[in-house]
Amino acid sequence: MILVAGSSNLDFVVRAERIPCPGETVLGQGFRTFPGGKGANQAVACARAGGIITHFLTAVGVDDFASTIEASLRGAGVVSHVVRCPTEPTGCAFICVTIEGENAITVAPGANSQLRAEHLPALAGFSHVLLQLETPLSTVAAYARAAHQQGAVVVLNAAPAQALPHDVLDAVDILVVNEGELATVAGKQGSVADCLLHVRVPTVVVTLGARGCCARTAQEFVVQPGFTVNAVDTTAAGDTFCGVFVAALGQGSDLRQALRIASAAGAMACELPGAQVSIPHASDVTLFLARQAEHSATSVQALRHYCGIG
Repeated sequence: MILVAGSSNLDFVVRAERIPCPGETVLGQGFRTFPGGKGANQAVACARAGGIITHFLTAVGVDDFASTIEASLRGAGVVSHVVRCPTEPTGCAFICVTIEGENAITVAPGANSQLRAEHLPALAGFSHVLLQLETPLSTVAAYARAAHQQGAVVVLNAAPAQALPHDVLDAVDILVVNEGELATVAGKQGSVADCLLHVRVPTVVVTLGARGCCARTAQEFVVQPGFTVNAVDTTAAGDTFCGVFVAALGQGSDLRQALRIASAAGAMACELPGAQVSIPHASDVTLFLARQAEHSATSVQALRHYCGIG
């Protein structure tokens, strides 16, 4: 079993020709709401990956937004552990998506800020615990330490980016970040490889958008070039990657296999608008991968060069 602990939001999404500059008003081309939040998205992705039971711990308000989110989780087969906060609304995210699929996101945490250490369920039977940073850092740290002490593999998606204390990183087995988050956590500028080597976590994975991803273990660097898709909305790509990646590891895939499956799922999530509604099912990812040719040695070498791997 896998436990995901983290945020739930209702996403308010406006499509526009471009993201407005400070002080500027841009007319949108459409508006929709979607269930989202990094934690909830990752739990749905993990559950849709199939083959492993996914539990999700989150905090919501006592409002209609919570009902929408819980219905999405049930539909994905997620086992929910819900903390209800009568004094805070369910978290919300305000998202502007461009016609190229890029996005700008502002999050109002609401009830997510009330998730506490004492809300963690018993961890017996969980092989992996997946965390993010849209809930209080003190809570994330407590969950990471408890899971680490009980022998579960602790996976932290350090997003939104912030510097992390050494005692938090010491409890993490696998860190997943994008390129900007990697620089923040590493506390330095430099090549992707230099920053990866600077982070004191046994395995670090950095997602690189359409380029693909790169992982550093104690023994080696592993690169996975990206897959080409017609991107409509990149909102849930990173969360899909994280959830599917942990599900693959939980089912016994090695690092290379897990990176390939997660990269495919993350790319596919860009093909539809919205967060959880865009996350693919395992059967669709399998078909997608069956249609893909193996990446050439040239593309692998180009990615290694971009990352600064000798």
